Amino acid sequence: MLRKFSYLTMMIAGICLMSACSGSSKKSSESDELTLTAPATDNSALELSEEVMSDVVQNISSPVEMASIIKETGVDFSQKVLNKTESVDNYNTSFKRALNLGVYSADLGYINTFDKNNIVVSYLVAIKTLSEGIKVGQFFDFNSLKRLATNSNNLDSLMQISISSFNDMDAYLRSQKRSNVSSLIVTGAWIEGLYLSGNVIEQTNNESLINRIAEQKDIIDIIEIILKNYSSDPDFAELAQRIGKLKEVYSHVKITTEMGEAKTIEEDGKLIIVQDEISHVDVTEEQMSSIVSEIKSLREFIVS
Repeated sequence: MLRKFSYLTMMIAGICLMSACSGSSKKSSESDELTLTAPATDNSALELSEEVMSDVVQNISSPVEMASIIKETGVDFSQKVLNKTESVDNYNTSFKRALNLGVYSADLGYINTFDKNNIVVSYLVAIKTLSEGIKVGQFFDFNSLKRLATNSNNLDSLMQISISSFNDMDAYLRSQKRSNVSSLIVTGAWIEGLYLSGNVIEQTNNESLINRIAEQKDIIDIIEIILKNYSSDPDFAELAQRIGKLKEVYSHVKITTEMGEAKTIEEDGKLIIVQDEISHVDVTEEQMSSIVSEIKSLREFIVS
């Protein structure tokens, strides 16, 4: 079943750093800060609304969701698959910082899912460094998050602080017309979640993970459009091209969707009807192997 998850709800500690919505970008002549400019000037450029970006975010399988499925396979936690925290100093452009802010946020979700409190702090430090590098560090309460993250009993409080921090940063960045970096952060976190899952698929051939990765075919088109919309920036253009290569290996995956049973739920004191969608995925072992290989290649580009 292809379910809808709120990315903001699922990212736990890392989510507090996912700091903006869509917008076009161009490097400033005075600094490397990503700034809002007009979309690419060709006729295919689209002005992306806040609603479009929000819909993408809410429908991406979150890294924490992926990590939960990984944990259910019985495969042990592996620190070696994570992006090394020592690599932070290599990310010296806002483009790389935003992308890898997403990567480290996904890694942090994976770490928290497996309750590996002994390495949480080093990843929080890495995230703090990158958030300061793109000038949103003032919204990152490092001491509070460190205290909560090192105690798994504080998960609910950690989530609430994370969501609050995100909302504050989002409002600030919109007011500063820097609403372009979310596309990078979301892309980085999304690819890292797929990467972590792909490593487990190679070990276990787990059906749940295979289906979840295959289902992401529905997201790639939208992410590619978003990134191409910023193609006046060479970095965005290259990333969009690499996403296009991933799109190519997904082209043979077949997804059919049917309407499930309607359910009535209560929300804010009102009864609403929710119509579930059930997706059926058709992907061969060879096709999945090609997808995982391309995910690894894209992830290597992001973290290098």
